[in-house]
Amino acid sequence: MNTTEKKHEIKMVVCDMAGTTVEENNLVYKTLKKAINHFGYAVSLDVVLEKGAGKEKKQAIDAILRSLGKELPEADLQEIFDFFLGELESAYQKAVVTPQNDANLFFKTLRESNIFIVLNTGYDKKTAETLIDRLDWKIGRDIDALITADDVPRNRPYPDMIQRAMDLLAIDSSLSVMKVGDSQIDIAEGQNAGCGLSIGITTGAHTAAQLREANPDYIVDNLLDILPLIN
Repeated sequence: MNTTEKKHEIKMVVCDMAGTTVEENNLVYKTLKKAINHFGYAVSLDVVLEKGAGKEKKQAIDAILRSLGKELPEADLQEIFDFFLGELESAYQKAVVTPQNDANLFFKTLRESNIFIVLNTGYDKKTAETLIDRLDWKIGRDIDALITADDVPRNRPYPDMIQRAMDLLAIDSSLSVMKVGDSQIDIAEGQNAGCGLSIGITTGAHTAAQLREANPDYIVDNLLDILPLIN
């Protein structure tokens, strides 16, 4: 964690899912790599994480392939994306998926402090709901809302998902919102929304050094490290 003293009266915390609040051993990005390579490309997991982490997944496929100098027409991107969704659904049926360390206690502490906890994600709604069902997380009991990539017209780094959550929970100032995520694009999303705090966490896709390039307010190693930052 850096030592910058910056606190705000936080009323809502918006957390990413995979790598931030959900531990799934990078399954989504391993499946993304498998899907892209199934169509004849050769990308490494490191490239997938660097170029695709945190993004809506068709957007991620496009970004990864553009980094290889490949610009695909929409129909070809959709074909890879559809294959990816099928593979991911199958993989999640068999995979071990657990809450990130201390995620349940983090949620409980926030809700007991009357701070809304929202999950947002580059997943589509069906995939996200499958995940929270497997984790036995309930809206209204463990979290206050779930906002997914297909809920909004624009995805990260645009602030639309955070603004949707603010509208849903009647939060009138983005300075009262904290964004937490494990990728650079999560931090950019929080900054673009004008969040009071944008936090990087080292439990997922990007390293502390990679997160630092996005200039977050803080970088933490555990969700509970965030609690002292909230007034």
